[in-house]
Amino acid sequence: MRKDKTNYYLDMADAATGRGTCLRRVFGAIIVKNDEIVSTGYNGAPRGRKNCCDCGTCIRQELGIKRGERYELCRSVHAEANCIISAARRDTIDATLYLVGHEVDTGDYVKNTAPCAMCKKLIINAGIKDVVVRDSKEEFHTFLVEDWIKNDESLDGTLGY
Repeated sequence: MRKDKTNYYLDMADAATGRGTCLRRVFGAIIVKNDEIVSTGYNGAPRGRKNCCDCGTCIRQELGIKRGERYELCRSVHAEANCIISAARRDTIDATLYLVGHEVDTGDYVKNTAPCAMCKKLIINAGIKDVVVRDSKEEFHTFLVEDWIKNDESLDGTLGY
């Protein structure tokens, strides 16, 4: 049976997780517009800096920081951000971002995955229309970016995701 396009693109984002360098969770992302892949990204340290997997430590893990909080301490640039950095804005307007994450210790898909607050801002400014996130090998959920604009959680101080 032929794979549906959403899972086809999610498989490509999943392949990008193989380059992730985080010790806790690896993520991969791709941006697609008009049925063409615009860019790819994965989570890892900025170019030229050591990755967490090279250092053998994660400062957020050492400090017991909860998922979704204090990303300014993280060594990595997130997959979504790297994907946007690698694309021209004209190619991200009305595009779809596909996102997949895995827990490093188990290989399981990251449960309840959503872009962090910083990545949401980048996604909004890039003009991306929606974000599709993998929940299992065949299941996914979709965020409409317009909803993030209308329901600005930063106004009520909501942390995490």
